Amino acid sequence: MSDHGAAPVVRLEQLTRSFEQGGQRIDVLRGVDLTVQPGEIVALLGPSGSGKSTMLQAVGLLEGGFGGRIIIAGNDATHMHRDERTTVRRNHLGFVYQFHHLLPDFNATENVVLPQLVAGRDRHEADERARSLLASLGLEHRLTHRPSQLSGGEQQRVAVARALANRPTLVLADEPTGNLDEATADKVLAQFLELVRGEGSAALVATHNERLAARMDRVVQLHNGMLE
Repeated sequence: MSDHGAAPVVRLEQLTRSFEQGGQRIDVLRGVDLTVQPGEIVALLGPSGSGKSTMLQAVGLLEGGFGGRIIIAGNDATHMHRDERTTVRRNHLGFVYQFHHLLPDFNATENVVLPQLVAGRDRHEADERARSLLASLGLEHRLTHRPSQLSGGEQQRVAVARALANRPTLVLADEPTGNLDEATADKVLAQFLELVRGEGSAALVATHNERLAARMDRVVQLHNGMLE
C-alpha cells in the first residue's frame, strides 16, 4: 500500500526525450509528469514503441539527453554527474528486465549476492539475504543451480530477487514477464508483486498487457509521448 503522507519516491516534471533519425526529429517523450508514492506499484501501460523503455531509462538514470526534472527519493538528478547518478542507482533503485541478464558462470544465490557485495554488504549477510529472497520466490531447492539449469520462469524469479537484494526504494521493471508464457507470467508477476509489497518498495512496471496492469495499484498510459 502506498503512503501518501510521505514524500514521493519519484517525481518527473515535464520530462522530454527526442532523437534524430534520418534527418528528422522524433519526440518520444513530450512533457511527462508523474509522481510515485512510497510503496505504490504503478503500471506504465502502452504498446511496443510507445516510449515505455525510454521513460524507464530516464527514471533509472541510465543515460542522459533528457529534458525536464527527475527527482528520485528527494535527490534531484537532473544535473547530476555520472558518479552521483551511480550512487543514487545503487542506494535507491532495483531493475528487472524482460530478459533476465543473469551472470551465466554464477549460481542463483551468487547472482543475488553480487550486487550486495558491490554495495558494501558483508558476505555472510548478503548470502543470508539472497537465500531468504530466493526461498520466498519458491527457489529454495535451486540455490546452487546456474542460469542454464533453470527454466525461464525460474531465471526471471532470480532476477526479481537480485533487483530486491539491496532493499531499493523503487523497483523499475521493463516487461518483466514479456518473455514468458501466460501461465508462467501470471505466477511470476504474482510473486513479484507479493515480494515488492512485502519489502515495502515502490515499483514502476512497464507492460503492454492490460490484464497484468490491472493487478497493480494504479495504471498510467503512455500515448503520443505523454501520460494519460
